[in-house]
Amino acid sequence: MNSLDINVVQYKSELCKRLQAKKDQSDDLPFEFRALELALELTCMSLDVKVKELEMEIYPVLDELASSINTLNLERVRRLKGHLLTLTQRVQKVRDELEHLMDDDGDMAEMYLTEKKLRSEGNTPHEINPLTNFSGGTRQVSKSAPVSPIASTSGAPRLQRAFSSIVTASKQGSLSSSHGGDNIEQLEMLLEAYFVVIDHTLSKLLSLKEYIDDTEDLINIKLGNVQNHLIQFELLLTAATFVATLFAAVAGVFGMNFAASIFDYPSAFSWVLIITGAGCGLLYFSFLLYFKYKKIFPL
Repeated sequence: MNSLDINVVQYKSELCKRLQAKKDQSDDLPFEFRALELALELTCMSLDVKVKELEMEIYPVLDELASSINTLNLERVRRLKGHLLTLTQRVQKVRDELEHLMDDDGDMAEMYLTEKKLRSEGNTPHEINPLTNFSGGTRQVSKSAPVSPIASTSGAPRLQRAFSSIVTASKQGSLSSSHGGDNIEQLEMLLEAYFVVIDHTLSKLLSLKEYIDDTEDLINIKLGNVQNHLIQFELLLTAATFVATLFAAVAGVFGMNFAASIFDYPSAFSWVLIITGAGCGLLYFSFLLYFKYKKIFPL
């Protein structure tokens, strides 16, 4: 770890303050559990603050994007979504690590460093097995050497003494194991408490991601609706162009230089235009009725 990192400096100063504040208080948590608790607390608080900042920033952008779809808002949402995915990965990593620790009792037992230290100090040979030394014909028991049941003529007392030391050591080991089990439960409760906190933070991130997905679905629906309107308008325009083309074709035929008896009547061309226009209008109206019958678009 980088000791000059701002997070490490904050952790170190806060840990020193808490250890100094709890110095005169009765607290059954060992040092490593206090250090772990502070690390989890600062981690959860830091992630929760980042999630709240992201919520305050992304909700107005999403609301603005839902009402006004433009390139600037889309770019802002894309950038915030990238931050959301990165933060979700970090929170998910912390949650997975806590869940892994809670599922493995062996790992939790290995995390109880104080018990391991006390156990290693309490199981040294000079504290477990006594030895009888002789000084001036008087037997003196020494705690710094093991017992030899056949080292003297009085073997029965020595065997009893050796058996008593073994039973005592066994009882101490069982008590230490029971104490370790209690501390594993304490560690499990500690991990579960912060697991709930980090799981709540992850739930907020997932809710935020669902809100983004819902906004994207709404935008896609709006864009699809606009596209449908454009297609409908293009269809109407195509039908009108077809009808106008027919009218222009008739006008083009009569604009040719050829001899016909219809030109002998001055009002004949006017009637041709009226009849052609009415026919084109009727044809266009027929197109509209067909579109309505096929439910291509409501009319």
